[in-house]
Amino acid sequence: MSLINRFLTAQGAFILDGALATELERRGCDINDPLWSAKILLEAPELIKQVHLDYLYAGADCIITATYQATFEGLTARGLSHEDATKIILLAVDLAIEARDDFWNAFEDKDSRLKPLVAASVGPYGAYLANGAEYTGEYGLTQAQLTAWHRPRWQLLSRSAADLLACETIPSRVEALAYRQLLEEFPKEAWLTFSCRDGNHISDGTLLHEVLAEVQDSPLITAVGINCTAPRFLPSLIREAQKATRKPILVYPNSGETYDVVEKKWLGQSDAESFGTAGREWRKIGAAGIGGCCRTTPKHIRAISDRLRRSPPLSPVRFKAES
Repeated sequence: MSLINRFLTAQGAFILDGALATELERRGCDINDPLWSAKILLEAPELIKQVHLDYLYAGADCIITATYQATFEGLTARGLSHEDATKIILLAVDLAIEARDDFWNAFEDKDSRLKPLVAASVGPYGAYLANGAEYTGEYGLTQAQLTAWHRPRWQLLSRSAADLLACETIPSRVEALAYRQLLEEFPKEAWLTFSCRDGNHISDGTLLHEVLAEVQDSPLITAVGINCTAPRFLPSLIREAQKATRKPILVYPNSGETYDVVEKKWLGQSDAESFGTAGREWRKIGAAGIGGCCRTTPKHIRAISDRLRRSPPLSPVRFKAES
């Protein structure tokens, strides 16, 4: 039984965490940088651990590491050696594991839920480019070129202590196929979630059900779904995914706000309680795992947990940050 299916069998739903980068920004971090959240790994890693902890206390069954934009190319461009870049990438995994273990050691009612998981984030090539290409997939690279580019970080994360890989915000068919190939080379349980342009298509214009059909037979891909996408598209996308897969469907959309790329600011408002209510509806339609992406907070995850768990999540406990 896959790790995610263990949660579904025991609890009926799998609750993911929420945004990391925009949550760090909300807490005062400057992430206006090509490294985005990975910049905070260099400056204030204890803040990343605290965000992980807050999501766990909000009810998350899985926290996702700060490796989305932590790439060898991005870190060495900042002046780090390959060895130091390796240490930074593995630090992100260690921070999540430490947060999970601190939470679990302090959690008394262990019969009420399963020990949360740590998923190592694999961001798309477009995240490294830092030009919005993770929402278009317009890289101009072949599957072989993408496979080669991803291979060093994939190998490192697949052999790390993370429980599974979170291949996130995939914008294109060719990148999904590159991930499928890398899973054959460096096996580890993984999920694949896609950025989508509307209620039927991933960002490069491929129908969601078509790309899911191409990865459906990989036993190491134990869940698929949608992330970093407007919530209004989820009902249609969940049904689109159901055409091609019997694997658990994960959804963790943005808050519902929109980003102005010219002014570099978020527009609109997001209400955590409404987001939680929507999460309950996504579960009814067929989403097995639910969380949040950009601009969601622990309040959003708490709202989801309140609606999907029999008992409310715990109150946050602050741990002393490690230096």
